Amino acid sequence: KDKEAQRKTENSLKIDDVDFLDYDIIFMAGGWGASYDLGQSEVLGKKITEANAEGILLGSVCHGALGFLKAKETDGKPLVEGKKMTAVTDKQVEELGISITPMHPENELRKLNADFQSNTAFRDMFATMMVVDGNIVTGQNQNSSGPTAQMLLRLLDRIQ
Repeated sequence: KDKEAQRKTENSLKIDDVDFLDYDIIFMAGGWGASYDLGQSEVLGKKITEANAEGILLGSVCHGALGFLKAKETDGKPLVEGKKMTAVTDKQVEELGISITPMHPENELRKLNADFQSNTAFRDMFATMMVVDGNIVTGQNQNSSGPTAQMLLRLLDRIQ
């Protein structure tokens, strides 16, 4: 057992205590749990807004895209408005039997006029894709985690 890892897990930081400006990349992982809090967090929205204004790379996979919902551009409009983005689709949420979750990324992003893109193969509930729009990189689902992370690292390499 890794005592240090256990200690960090048991004493994880609150989002309020993390200075996003200390990081080169902010990445929001998905999973069903993200649908219960990321999209409703004013604190996360404020921190994403600040990070975006500084040009920090922002990324998400699956339900993690809900973390963008409360973020704003410097002019006050929703950060996602007009942005090419992807996340788990409504079809995939339904096929996975998790429609009981409170927020569904495709629906929520479309409400804010994001340019939602997806790859939904007829018979493949795990059809996937990755989308880049400026400093924002989003992945459709868990199968896009690797390509999404790799793209963020390539973008970081270009700007450093």
